[in-house]
Amino acid sequence: MKTFTSADDLQQVLREEKSNQKSIGYVATMGFLHEGHATLLEEARKENDIVALSIFVNPLQFGPNEDFETYPRDRERDENIASNAGVDYLFYPTVQEMYGEEPSVKVVVQSRTDCLCGRQRPGHFDGVATVLTKFFNIILPDRAYFGKKDAQQVAVIDGLIQDFNFPIQLVAVDTVREEDGLAKSSRNVYLSDQERKEAKELYQSLLKAKEAVESGERNPSSVTAMVREHIEDHTNGVIDYIEVYQYPELKPLETLSGNIIIAIAVKFKHARLIDNITLNIE
Repeated sequence: MKTFTSADDLQQVLREEKSNQKSIGYVATMGFLHEGHATLLEEARKENDIVALSIFVNPLQFGPNEDFETYPRDRERDENIASNAGVDYLFYPTVQEMYGEEPSVKVVVQSRTDCLCGRQRPGHFDGVATVLTKFFNIILPDRAYFGKKDAQQVAVIDGLIQDFNFPIQLVAVDTVREEDGLAKSSRNVYLSDQERKEAKELYQSLLKAKEAVESGERNPSSVTAMVREHIEDHTNGVIDYIEVYQYPELKPLETLSGNIIIAIAVKFKHARLIDNITLNIE
């Protein structure tokens, strides 16, 4: 594994790889890697000649109440995980390398952000789209891998790739789960023992909704009510949202049809957990 801090140096090497007809799979992260990231890297390793990983805590993604400085960082651990996952090129740029003194251009996301987590994080996805535009141009990947757990981010990236005509295949990888179904997350360690027992019910509520939809339920309000009832009956968590949309467009539906997403966010004492399922209704 070779590590780069210079965008120009990495771009030159990867251009040479592409000139030799090598396919490039890319995983973008903010570091503090966990099993979910490793799964993305494993998928990229299966499907590409070259695997590139970026680790960059992007200041443009942080709002005024989100502390960029205290975001967890562990470079040695990250490098070990990356190496074990078969990464060929690790890009570890500084903020100065990515943005210089003051960026003169940024990307503004105009749709797919006024719902779910985006409603509470104005400007967050502008930061995601801006940094990914830079990374896509530096790394020149054939495929980019993102986890379905962050479904709104996947939807925004889908729009970015389509609108800007990036010659990149977006690969959305299934959420990695614990044995009881809880979506794996670094936030899970903040759950108390009792909360951890309750947290598995989030996915169970989604499975209950899935079963209802597959049995013919087409009313979004009925689906959200069903999920709400299950979560309130089986946990002490505070529901942040339960929403159903067309996916990946994230538009409201009067009647469920086509590709849809059922997404939830629930707050426990020291952790806010998100989860979702996507369904295709014929």
